[in-house]
Amino acid sequence: MKKAISVGLAAAMVLSMAACGSSDTAEPTAASDTTAAADSGEQAESSEAAEDDGMAEFIIGSTGPLTGANASYGTSVKQGEEIAIQEINEAGGVQVGDTTYKLVLNFQDDEAKEDKAVTAFNTLVDAGMNAYVGAVTTGACLAQTDLSYEANILQITPSASAEAVTENPNVFRMCFTDPLQGRMIAQYVLDNGYESVAVLWNNADEYSAGIHDAFVEALEAEDAGLLVADESFATGDVDFNTQLTVIKNSGAKLLFVPAYYGDVAYIVQQARDAGMECDFVGSDGWDGVLGQVTDPSVVEGAVFLSPFLATEESAADFVSKYEAAYGATPDQFAADGYDCVYAIKAAMEQAGSIETDALIQAMTEITVDGLTGQVSFDESGEPNKTAKFVQIVDGEYTAM
Repeated sequence: MKKAISVGLAAAMVLSMAACGSSDTAEPTAASDTTAAADSGEQAESSEAAEDDGMAEFIIGSTGPLTGANASYGTSVKQGEEIAIQEINEAGGVQVGDTTYKLVLNFQDDEAKEDKAVTAFNTLVDAGMNAYVGAVTTGACLAQTDLSYEANILQITPSASAEAVTENPNVFRMCFTDPLQGRMIAQYVLDNGYESVAVLWNNADEYSAGIHDAFVEALEAEDAGLLVADESFATGDVDFNTQLTVIKNSGAKLLFVPAYYGDVAYIVQQARDAGMECDFVGSDGWDGVLGQVTDPSVVEGAVFLSPFLATEESAADFVSKYEAAYGATPDQFAADGYDCVYAIKAAMEQAGSIETDALIQAMTEITVDGLTGQVSFDESGEPNKTAKFVQIVDGEYTAM
């Protein structure tokens, strides 16, 4: 069984400085010649290009939502992967023994749905992928992990955060787990001296529920009286006034919302409309909320967890390339996708092979200086890296 990252590491992460990015993502404005889409004609064109370069192909399969309510997340990951692959190929590819490999991306839309995710994964297997980056969302990823194990393919998810995702030995994770986020945010609450806290979470979503449960457990272990309201909602809800009324009447000084930014945008606007003056804190699903709210002032001062900040100097080159290619500022999902590709490159070089067993072993031996921080992986598939809190100040994401 996989082991979770220790609470001690979580506490250390909470104390580290950090970052995140804006998520006004857009569909690509120009196709990269390093990207193989699902279309067979484009796949054939990419193969011919690899042959012209005198390089063998290493196919990175990937899935995520490119359509539907969560399309922004999948689009960001795909575009981050494209930037990384373009950089690697332009630098001469990946040298593995006597063979030079050109990376090729085959990205399939899974609509953030479990059945679509299974179909998308099987399509990639049939297309001969060598390693897999995905899925982007937790539910879709959980539907694929046993499939990737049975197919004996290295899998690294950029952003699926449920603990169960990494139970199989072939699966690694670039993002933090749900329980780790919950514990870190509970520590943030304790460190900042809040006297009363409420939580509003999605009881039908594995991501939101996992963070909520760990948050409540950690908070109540320290001070059972801090949590004054614990309200939930269901996927698809857009009216949160009933829950917010309960929270307002509780007198909570801080509202924790472990949810994705689509729900967050509704919640914060309705909270302000109801006259609530509490502070907000959120999980990494908040990244991009400024692109969702009509009035940025409703989230002024809000704090959320994120591994990436687009305004940091270390991200300048990536941000410049991303903005030039897609006309948008990259978010943490783009950065996670980018780092996943570089982790696979490092594993190929460390293994001296593209065989799956060698790549899996190599993943526990590499260290990658990524956009989301320096990262290594333990044998349970979890990342060792620092976490970061971001605050919204004057309508901008800023490091804390």
